[in-house]
Amino acid sequence: MAETPLVRARGVERRYGARRVLHDVSFELGRGGTLVVTGPNGSGKTTLLRLLVGLAVPSRGTIEVGLDRAHVGFVGHEPLVYRELTALENLDLFGRLYRVPERRERIGMLLERFGLWDSRGERVSAFSRGMTQRLALCRALLHEPELLVLDEPHSALDAQGAALLDQELEALVPRCTLVVATHEPERLGTLATASLALGVA
Repeated sequence: MAETPLVRARGVERRYGARRVLHDVSFELGRGGTLVVTGPNGSGKTTLLRLLVGLAVPSRGTIEVGLDRAHVGFVGHEPLVYRELTALENLDLFGRLYRVPERRERIGMLLERFGLWDSRGERVSAFSRGMTQRLALCRALLHEPELLVLDEPHSALDAQGAALLDQELEALVPRCTLVVATHEPERLGTLATASLALGVA
């Protein structure tokens, strides 16, 4: 008996007023798979990812995700961290919200892994865009999600940060299912099990 897909989209359409952003999008993604979403700016990549994580709903069609939202990690264009708090305070707050076991050890490990340990006591308002993106990735990975949804995750990172992210994604597969929207699909070539090109006639 075939395994039920973790993510299934059927005839998804999304409109904002008269403007149609997504039209008749369908795909399936099994557990442990990696879906790479490509397309030009304005093709609906960000909208599709927002639908996947429940931040928006389709105007038509259905999206089914076989997980509770507590098991989903998301990094969008906004880092979703508090600028007035330090890196450590941010992750401790999210760790409490998600009831992460041994959260202090996990926070320390992630900060070290993403090169933020020495900056853990600084307010995020003092961080560069790349450092903030690294912290957003730590936040999304903190609770060890079963589904990780990333919108252009390499865009704000320097070469070292991008390499760290590549290593992390490789380590996550196949125990974590990935959906990644990117202008650099070649970075995920060895991980991709499925692809979806939006805005292509």
